[in-house]
Amino acid sequence: MKKKIPAVLLVLILSVATATAQLGSGIVYDPTNYQNAILRYQQLQQHLVELQKSYAQITNQLNLAVQMAQFVKNMPARYRALFSQWRNVTSPDTFGNTGSWISGINSGLLPNINAGYQRSTTQLLPYRPDHLSGMDPFELERVQSQYASVELVDGANVNAMATIGSIRGSAQDIQAQIGNLEQDSFSGDSGLNSEVSVLNKINAAGVLTLRTVQDSNKILASLLEMQTIIAKQQRESMTNSINADIQRQASLAANMTQMTGTLTNSLQNFRMP
Repeated sequence: MKKKIPAVLLVLILSVATATAQLGSGIVYDPTNYQNAILRYQQLQQHLVELQKSYAQITNQLNLAVQMAQFVKNMPARYRALFSQWRNVTSPDTFGNTGSWISGINSGLLPNINAGYQRSTTQLLPYRPDHLSGMDPFELERVQSQYASVELVDGANVNAMATIGSIRGSAQDIQAQIGNLEQDSFSGDSGLNSEVSVLNKINAAGVLTLRTVQDSNKILASLLEMQTIIAKQQRESMTNSINADIQRQASLAANMTQMTGTLTNSLQNFRMP
């Protein structure tokens, strides 16, 4: 029994020592775990640097967004200006022949324009068939060309009146839309100054600009049409003058030939009594 007691004590001492070493009173060095720990520490450092960069970037973006969200205070007093208003044409109507013209050119209604133009201009009378048949080809061509010029002028004038009337008739509505756009642009309401709202207002301003350019092009086309007709009339005048001179020269040559032939014949047939 006495020999067994020391052996048991030795086993217990060794067991306690081993357990103590495993529980931490002793240090067990593992190179693999140490290297993994260092690697994870370096990775955490890199993540920290990336987080710091992301934080700085997000902070800058937030500051820029806050700055961009600010709008100029008291916009109406700083930028709003008064512009001239569209005015309708007025005219006396002494003989009752200008009312339809004025109504048509202010509204763009084609029936009023046609009636007003007919009443306010001298009517072009038609040629009788027997008058036309009695003309020589040169005179007939001249008459037809001049007649066509007057008819083209009438068509261009009616078209120009319709264009002006259409623009003037819709001017009040366009003016109201521009006023709404101006009011929204100068508003201090944050809902009207968001990014989407600003883009919508830019789009609306672009559409209004295109419409205005379109109306300007219509007016320019009408002016060009009138200039073309005026150029036609000038060409007619010059062509008629040249043709008249050519006919005069031809008639003069024929008359000279006839007179020379008559004089020669008379001299040849002359006999002294």
